[in-house]
Amino acid sequence: MSIELSTPGVDDLPAAVAALRDWQRAGVPLQFHPGDLGWFWRFGAQQAAAATRIWTRDGRIVALGMADYPDLIRMTTAPDLSADEELARQLAADLSDPRRGILNDGEVFVEAPNDALVRDVLLASGWEAGEAWTPLERDLGAPVEAPQLRIEVVGPDRVGDRVAVGRASFNNSTFCAEHWHSMAGGAAYDDARCLVGYDDRDTPVAMTTVWSAGPGKPGLIEPLGVHHDHRGHGYGTSICLAAAAALREMGSPSVQVCTPSSNVVAVAAYGSAGFQQLPSRRDLRRPAPARPPDSGIRS
Repeated sequence: MSIELSTPGVDDLPAAVAALRDWQRAGVPLQFHPGDLGWFWRFGAQQAAAATRIWTRDGRIVALGMADYPDLIRMTTAPDLSADEELARQLAADLSDPRRGILNDGEVFVEAPNDALVRDVLLASGWEAGEAWTPLERDLGAPVEAPQLRIEVVGPDRVGDRVAVGRASFNNSTFCAEHWHSMAGGAAYDDARCLVGYDDRDTPVAMTTVWSAGPGKPGLIEPLGVHHDHRGHGYGTSICLAAAAALREMGSPSVQVCTPSSNVVAVAAYGSAGFQQLPSRRDLRRPAPARPPDSGIRS
């Protein structure tokens, strides 16, 4: 039977989350994680469904993607099919054809695990290596050191602090209370927690959201930030430790995160919290097609 591409409805999203949970493995390249979809869910279930792409074969979900922007998709395959040639060629064809409704017809990017054959197929068809990313991982077999901050789990009573620190951690952030409630109501948040760190003056200075994929599966940090007015005090390391401890409590054997390699401050903060760098990963980039020169003639 052929491989079919579809965009799910809201009622289909739990099945996508369940597949992503099942696909997480220790000791393999960083995968598209249920937490990636869970974080996108802040824009609402309808938008999360509209951004999701599901590939099936014989009724089985064999690959999943999420169009984070019209020019970027994060994707992965079922672990046992990462080297499946038929699947890799179908994925490459779908990703390269704007008529398939995944990516636009300009410059576009794909994030896929380092071991996915689709990467080789895309590169062979003219795609290029793009931005470098640094995956990091910490083993959670042993207890995690206590952070210097007081850590609180965010519920409805602390959403304001989570929102304020999140917006002050990232330029142009639009995160708001409505986004938090949408995210917390999604299927992926069943295995997630938001944390806020407070300094000795009870000021919220750092935040993170951590995503478990279930006991025995690697957890994910997405996102993590320190308020721009409170940097330089080691709070980044502290909130990393809090994230790791929370995931260990939820049964994750390890915690993963991925950050642009150019963000040396973030890479250093994770390193100081006991994270080890994994082999770097590059986006795959399809340049915008060359357009004919403008003749200056107008009809």
